[in-house]
Amino acid sequence: MFLNGFYHRSMNTNSTAIRPFRIDVPQAEIDDLHARISATRWPRELPGLGWGRGVPTGYLRRIAEYWRDSYDWRGAEARLNELPQFLAEIDGQTLHFAHIRSEVPGARPLIMVHGWPSSFAEFAGLVGRLTDPEAHGGSAEDAVHLVLPSIPGFGFSPLEESGRGDLLRVAGAFAELMTLLGYDRFLAQGTDAGAGIVGLLPMVAPGRVIATHVNGPAPSPFGPAIDAGALSGRERERAEAFNDWQRNGTGYLAIQSTRPQTIAYGLTDSPVAQLAWIVEKFQEWTDPAAALPEDAVDLDDLLTIVSLYWFQELGWSSAHALHEGMETFRRFAETASSGAAPAEGGWEMPPMPPASVAVFAADMSVRSAVDPYGTVSTWNEYGVGGHFPAMEVPELLVDDIRSAFRGR
Repeated sequence: MFLNGFYHRSMNTNSTAIRPFRIDVPQAEIDDLHARISATRWPRELPGLGWGRGVPTGYLRRIAEYWRDSYDWRGAEARLNELPQFLAEIDGQTLHFAHIRSEVPGARPLIMVHGWPSSFAEFAGLVGRLTDPEAHGGSAEDAVHLVLPSIPGFGFSPLEESGRGDLLRVAGAFAELMTLLGYDRFLAQGTDAGAGIVGLLPMVAPGRVIATHVNGPAPSPFGPAIDAGALSGRERERAEAFNDWQRNGTGYLAIQSTRPQTIAYGLTDSPVAQLAWIVEKFQEWTDPAAALPEDAVDLDDLLTIVSLYWFQELGWSSAHALHEGMETFRRFAETASSGAAPAEGGWEMPPMPPASVAVFAADMSVRSAVDPYGTVSTWNEYGVGGHFPAMEVPELLVDDIRSAFRGR
């Protein structure tokens, strides 16, 4: 397949048998985490700045002490292990995933893909609603068999070597995973980088994706600023928010997409550095009505994600994965900035499935920028929630997913 002049080779189907997996963090690593938090050398801060230059020391110290003294990793580990989890070797890459089959006859397969800074654990609270909808206010026709993979470099999918974070390659591996699970055709949903992978799935697996749903797609961070003056209402507000983010909010992206190894030292050595790196995004990207991250999401659920990053040393691998994923986005952005429609830009574009988008209150989704060719079938906007709707507004997200896929 040729996409914008670069070649994505066919997936090598050298796949080994699926094997069960359980999370089991050694107690010594938990003790080490607690000791490192206690030994933190805390920075000073200038008075009166609040969150304006990053996470305030007083706030982070309180959350770190809670992580050390009160947060129950073993309880979180046990809850995650209630999800059937597996490992498979696909194209030389170990892929971790949870696979929860519905007992409802006629249920269809759905692959849900997380983003950064997150993991498959973000979706844990949705499992019952999606696989057993009648018990959660839905209809039997909404039932799905749920596949929750970890992107290479995240969760328990190690980043084996350079190039594994290429989103085209990841999409191909996920399509092969669905084949390995016996799902010829499937639904797909994603957030953040996961939304990008979901958008690529119909290209790497033509005819197999029944329909897609993504939440909160933003314009390309590498593209030009948006002419907010040409827009009105919420579109203008989101365009202005995007432009401000390009100017003031992309520091994390700049360093991870250019020097991931450099930031990896601090994220691997200091749990407080890893905590700050993630907490900042939960403060900035969740519902604007929430003053603090724990006002938007359950603090223990947030710390479960941070703990996964710490115990699996995902600070370095997710940074490298983001670097390689951004290279994929850059190549697509170059085509988009040329003004050429896909058919004119050298893409072999297969017929695309119905696509739905959910936009939550904190999102910077400007439709004219993210859907310039009008390919999105359904575009729904909500006045609550943000970048992590599965944790912030799970009922609303599930309702939107059900509506998007019903009758497809």
